[in-house]
Amino acid sequence: MKAKSDAASSRLNSISTRIFAILILGVLAAAALTWWLAFGERQTTLSHERNSFRLERIKHTEQLIRALDALPASNRSDLLKGMPRLGLQILETPAPKTNYVPNSPYAIALIERLEDQYPVSALAPNVENCFIRADSDRAPIEPCEAVMITLKDGVSLKQSISPPRPPSPPIQTETIYYLFIFLSCVAGLAFFVSRMTIKPLMSLAQAATELGQDINRPPLVERGASEILQATRAFNAMQTRIRNHIQQRTQMLAAITHDLQTPLTRLRLRLEKVGDQELRDKLIGDLSSMQMMVKEGLDLARSMDSTEELRPLDIDSLLDSICTDASDAGHLIDLPSKSGATILARPQALRRCLNNLIDNAIKYGQGAQIRVERVEDKLSQTGKKILNIYVRDRGPGIAEDQLTRVFEPFYRIETSRSRETGGTGLGLTIALNIARQHNGDLNLKNHSEGGLEACLSLPIKS
Repeated sequence: MKAKSDAASSRLNSISTRIFAILILGVLAAAALTWWLAFGERQTTLSHERNSFRLERIKHTEQLIRALDALPASNRSDLLKGMPRLGLQILETPAPKTNYVPNSPYAIALIERLEDQYPVSALAPNVENCFIRADSDRAPIEPCEAVMITLKDGVSLKQSISPPRPPSPPIQTETIYYLFIFLSCVAGLAFFVSRMTIKPLMSLAQAATELGQDINRPPLVERGASEILQATRAFNAMQTRIRNHIQQRTQMLAAITHDLQTPLTRLRLRLEKVGDQELRDKLIGDLSSMQMMVKEGLDLARSMDSTEELRPLDIDSLLDSICTDASDAGHLIDLPSKSGATILARPQALRRCLNNLIDNAIKYGQGAQIRVERVEDKLSQTGKKILNIYVRDRGPGIAEDQLTRVFEPFYRIETSRSRETGGTGLGLTIALNIARQHNGDLNLKNHSEGGLEACLSLPIKS
């Protein structure tokens, strides 16, 4: 459960997810700001249009009232029939007295314009004030205000003022559909951009991983944008420099150790002729230690050489073979379980790595207990599996501050793991080099029940 949580957290923290989120949030923020500005501009425009329409209607109303005032009373009804939209009606009774203060901007402006020439008063909102055409079957929804205008001959006119239309909601049903389509397009574009941006980085990361396994891997293809092209060229140049450096160091170490074999052999033959038995034994013992260091120096040089081809390997078969050889030699080996895992490995190099770990356990712990376990890679976003091979001895263990130092070349702990036991301080260094060539790792820890436990981690082949 924790591994799944770590993998999900790793995916959320990936660059592609961050780019996708930044693009989406940025576009949404820009869209929201644009909508807010457009809505404010729309409201301003509507306000200006309402003011213009109000002024035009007041102007037309004034002209119509003057025309009605100039016409005979018998002709006024015919004129109003052609202009029903102004909402004027001729009343047969005098205008009622009222102290109502108008509320609508139109009524206020009309009264201010006409009160110098015609008596004008306002009526409180009422459904009866709403003007409806004779051919209309609509009923008023809200009460309407009205303005009473008295002509010079005493005839009263009533103009209905309908309540303002409620503003349309800023987000319509169609707007939601359009917004969904817009967000879908933006999400698709953001996903494409994030994948396109992260793909070169993933290629570089994969190349770096493969470089740890095979320094002689083919160089990356130099293509893409100028920044990617520059990074690719720098990576290929780095690979070439590292390969040349390793080859030179490996060749130098191999040449030195190989050339030492001949004079050491001659020296051993001459030491056999020394007459003093005690002195001869001491000299031959020192010479044997030198020959062992030279041999492990050659092994160290080979451990840095990645010319052996990677191929699928059944790890259970390899462990069975190594344990069988150790058991035949009379050593105590325990391999209780199998993993059923297949890994990409260099068989001879991996055998040398496991032999070094098992030899250390036998030499310093009187036996080796081997355990295999499949776990999920916490750093992988694709759920890759890791094979852990545990090699535990029953010795005294080592101090916590020296668990990492023992991987240094020629480093020895001056206790049971000393020169007298035959160790040269290169076994764990060689094992660590081989583990990292396989894109794995090697760690040591003191077991809670006693003894030292080495953990070799290797990626499992998909």
